Amino acid sequence: MPAVDRTTLRGVRRLVIKIGSAVLAPKGELSPASVRQICEQVTEIIASGRQVVIVSSGAVASGFRLLGLEKPPKAIRQKQAAAAIGQPRLMAEYASCFAGDRLAVAQVLLTAEDFEKRARFLNARHTLETLLESGVVPIINENDSVSFDEIKLGDNDRLSALAASMLRADLLLMLSSVPGLLGGTKNVLSHVPDVEAARAHVRAEKSGVGTGGMGTKLDAAAIVTRVGIPAVIASGEVGRVVPRLLEGEDIGTFFEPRRGRAVDSRRRWIGLSARAQGVISIDAGAVGALRKRGASLLASGIAGCQGAFERGAVVEVRGPRSELVARGVSAYSADEIGKIRGRKAGEIARVLGYVVADEVVHRDDLLLTPLEDEP
Repeated sequence: MPAVDRTTLRGVRRLVIKIGSAVLAPKGELSPASVRQICEQVTEIIASGRQVVIVSSGAVASGFRLLGLEKPPKAIRQKQAAAAIGQPRLMAEYASCFAGDRLAVAQVLLTAEDFEKRARFLNARHTLETLLESGVVPIINENDSVSFDEIKLGDNDRLSALAASMLRADLLLMLSSVPGLLGGTKNVLSHVPDVEAARAHVRAEKSGVGTGGMGTKLDAAAIVTRVGIPAVIASGEVGRVVPRLLEGEDIGTFFEPRRGRAVDSRRRWIGLSARAQGVISIDAGAVGALRKRGASLLASGIAGCQGAFERGAVVEVRGPRSELVARGVSAYSADEIGKIRGRKAGEIARVLGYVVADEVVHRDDLLLTPLEDEP
C-alpha cells in the first residue's frame, strides 16, 4: 500500500477535533490536566491561523459520580441527570483554560433534529460560522440532558462527523485512548484508503467511560471521507498530538478521502444529516438511469414505496435487491407515489388530477450512494 504524504495536512485551515471521554475523564473523573493539555494545543494551532471546532465528550463521565453512582449509568434518566450535572463542570474547565490565552468559548448543544430539519441545520451552521469568524472556540456536545433514544445521534463520533460535513472542514481528528486502528499484527495502521475494508480489524471493545468504540469511529470516518474530508484517529495522550499531526507527522491512522465530484451543501444534508422518512423502491432500469446517466427519478421506474411520508420528505431510494442507491427529497407523498408508480410523466395529471413535478426526485435533490462519483 503506497504511503500517504501527511504533509498535505499542513494545508488544513479548519478542523473539527472530537475528544473522547476516556481522554478527558479517565476513570470517570474530569481531569483538569487533560483539559488543559487539549486547550494548549488548540491555542497553538489557532495562533497559526487555523479555525478549530471541538466536539467534546465527558459530560456524563464528569457528572455520574455526583449522583452517587460508581460507574457510568445505563438508564436514560440517570444519563440525562449525569449530563446535566457534568456539562457545566466540563464547560467551566474549558473556559478557565482558554481564558488564560484570551480565547472565548461557546457552548453549542445539539440534537439529531438540529441536523435533520433543514432550517435548524442552517441556523446551527450559521451560528458556528459566526463564532469561528469572531475568533471564538465552539465546543459542541449532544444535548444529552434532553435527548432520548428515538432522536439521539447516538455518540459524539457521529456528531463530530456531521459537524465536520456541515462546516466543510478540512479535517476530522478523533482523539481517543487508543493509538489508532490496529491491524492483524496489533500495529497501528497508518493509512486506510477504504473504510469499509478496514472494518475487518474492528473488535467490540470500548472504553469504560465512553459510549462509542472503534466501530463508531469508522462510521464517522466513512461519513466524512465520503464527502472529501480526511479523518485521523489518534491517541489524545500523545504530547502535542494535534500540532504534530498538522505538521505532517505519521501519528495515528489516516483515512483517505474519496475522490469525486464536489457535493454541495444541500445534497450533503440530504445524504448525510437528514433522517429518511420512507423508502422508494426502483427497478434495474431506473438504477442505471440514476447511476450512469445522472438522471432524475421518474415515476415510470418506481416499483413501490414504504412509509407514510409527505411531499418534501427525505427518502431512501433502493434497487431491486434492496440495495441503497441514493437518498433524495421526494416531490410526491407516499400515497401519491402509490398511485403513479410505473406511470409515464405524461400520465400523472390524469391519475392524480394535478402535477407537482415531472420527476418524483429531481437530480438536484438526489445524492447517490456510496459517493457521487459516477460519470
